[in-house]
Amino acid sequence: VQLQASGGGLVQAGGSLRLSCAASGRTFSSYAVGWFRQAPGKEREFVAAISWSGGSTYYADSVKGRFTISRDSAKNTVYLQMNSLKPEDTAVYYCAARVVAGLRVHASDFDYWGQGTLVTVSS
Repeated sequence: VQLQASGGGLVQAGGSLRLSCAASGRTFSSYAVGWFRQAPGKEREFVAAISWSGGSTYYADSVKGRFTISRDSAKNTVYLQMNSLKPEDTAVYYCAARVVAGLRVHASDFDYWGQGTLVTVSS
């Protein structure tokens, strides 16, 4: 399966963006999907994950209450709605899919990765 992340851009602090992760090649409706981010000079970190059904979600403490992950199986797409953005949210955001069921937070647990989309939050 190929993943395409999009929706990044430049936004002022307090603003919002919605990232999309579209799958092609095969449906990933049975896969758990996660979002990760990597800021310059830092390691890749977990942001949010959603189960294959969409019934379970999990967030990093740093984004809880501000970000919402969701999925539209009909469109083979997972979204990350980001509100109340802060300059420290600036990073390249990656989506990833996990074949085996179950939410995970480690990058090594995911099997497929998108190319990343840059989010820049200005102060």
